[in-house]
Amino acid sequence: MVSIGIDLGGTNIAVGAVSEEGALLSQVCVPTRSQRPYQDVVREMAACVRETLQKAQLPETALRSIGIGVPGAVDPVQGTVIGCSNIPWHGVPLRSEMQRYFSVPVFLENDATVAALAETVCGAAKGAGSCVMLTLGTGVGSGIILNGRPWNGAFRQGGEIGHMVLYPNGVPCACGRNGCVERYCSATALALRGKQACWAHPDSLILEKAGGDIEGITARMVMDAAKEGDAPALRAVSAFADALALTIDNIINFLDPEIIVLGGGVSRAGAFLLDAVLPRIPTTDRLDPRTLPSIVLAQLGSEAGVIGAAMLQ
Repeated sequence: MVSIGIDLGGTNIAVGAVSEEGALLSQVCVPTRSQRPYQDVVREMAACVRETLQKAQLPETALRSIGIGVPGAVDPVQGTVIGCSNIPWHGVPLRSEMQRYFSVPVFLENDATVAALAETVCGAAKGAGSCVMLTLGTGVGSGIILNGRPWNGAFRQGGEIGHMVLYPNGVPCACGRNGCVERYCSATALALRGKQACWAHPDSLILEKAGGDIEGITARMVMDAAKEGDAPALRAVSAFADALALTIDNIINFLDPEIIVLGGGVSRAGAFLLDAVLPRIPTTDRLDPRTLPSIVLAQLGSEAGVIGAAMLQ
């Protein structure tokens, strides 16, 4: 028996067949084309489920359940999508719509939460009872696992760490607040710092890596230039690390998790990122500084959303 995990994104839909041990057996990926009626999107999702099973050489009778990670707020009890930020879905009866095609149980959860679940079950946080995952990508996604179970609050809107206010009166955020975490700790934020560095220092290695196109600067270019010792890039990474360390400190003070996992594009900087962030996390104010959580890099990469969705129950 296998479970199907569906990672529903604003750009692509990834569908995978996942074993009981968390192994990805086969996968299909198609464009979301989210401007279509949701019924059309779900119909294509169902077709991908069948194709995924065929690729794994499994009959439909081997299907145990379907889990869907959604980029927004969901009601897992009612099986509905409350609302999404990058897909125009509001009040969509996703479970009942999917069950028009399959009679197995269908589970829904936020996409960052299912990625955190996957890392807890078979990734970087394997075996941990409590885990917080931050995905440092275009924005800052987050997932919280408590006592081995996903947690996102009484009204399904908790765990939005990316929209905690880090610096009051700071950079305006798309959510309407100012100074949100994602305006300082995302790949987008690091790329912007790199651009600002190049405006002030046109001789920066960052601009060379961008082929002279300041608008083409990415977070990876900033990190790569910093690794090579470029002073403007190092200052940009230092400011980024300050903000991320402050965010992690707030998470520790509030939740005290066993482990914090860093994922998303920025995490590909690996040990260089950890070496920049870890010394900046305060320890002197702890009752017992030996009890800081482990802070590690995600292991499952882009497969976490599919694997975590398949693990929903």
